[in-house]
Amino acid sequence: MRYEKAVDIEELARSIVEKLGLVHIDLSRIGFIRSYGSKSNAVARCHALSKPLQVGLNLKAGYVIEVIAERFDKLSHEEKIKTIIHELLHIPKSFGGGFRHHDYVKPSRINKLFKRYMENEE
Repeated sequence: MRYEKAVDIEELARSIVEKLGLVHIDLSRIGFIRSYGSKSNAVARCHALSKPLQVGLNLKAGYVIEVIAERFDKLSHEEKIKTIIHELLHIPKSFGGGFRHHDYVKPSRINKLFKRYMENEE
């Protein structure tokens, strides 16, 4: 596996956060990476710094959004936006290191936010 910073994904996430007013998302505490060589079937993943690591290392909660290059980079622009919306939705309003599960991060919510994003992009 190889990882690199994903500035393009960070810029897309910044645009999404701003246009959708996701004020609870602190982009200064989210890293964005692109991985190569993953055996996973995932297109992207959201990772959190667990509470024991936060306490043990005296750090605030943080997240990393990883896109799997072999799958993510082949997506259309629209699907890339939906994928990043999906990953951002996993981050709870508390921004405490936990996750929102797929009962919250569901297609209907993603599609609604995507539509709002696209209306604001024009």
